[in-house]
Amino acid sequence: MTASKPLLTAKEIEQLAEKEHIHQHNDNAIRMTRSLSDATGINSFGVHMVRVNQGRESTEFHRHQQDEEFIYILSGKGVATIGGAQFHISKGDFMGFSKNSQAHSMFNPNSEDLVYLMGGSRSDIDICDYPRLQRRQFRVNGSREFTHWDNLKPVQPDIS
Repeated sequence: MTASKPLLTAKEIEQLAEKEHIHQHNDNAIRMTRSLSDATGINSFGVHMVRVNQGRESTEFHRHQQDEEFIYILSGKGVATIGGAQFHISKGDFMGFSKNSQAHSMFNPNSEDLVYLMGGSRSDIDICDYPRLQRRQFRVNGSREFTHWDNLKPVQPDIS
């Protein structure tokens, strides 16, 4: 996308159309997203303002092997699951997930929307694991495919 200008004012951000994103592996993970990076022409990483309504999850519980992510809570409260622990989150809290970090997701049990800034790398190739579903998703140059962990087979090294 070619940016018309590098600055988005608060008013312009507010006027950006929200896009509903339903997670491909979780019908309850519905988030309303305004892409700040796309609007300014940034392609190598994404930055998005996200809103999650009461009773919704941010995403399916997952971890990336190549992409890195961050989340900064702007308003509202929620529950973050990171690895095997749950944390109450609210305005001003920050989460950062490096390559191969613990699986994570968020849930909004409250009547007030959970609003956060989310960003991360956009690697050409990423592998995303979904531990609760025992799925592995492969993203290669924008195309995505997934398989159940039972279908993964080790590749024997070539000994020739």
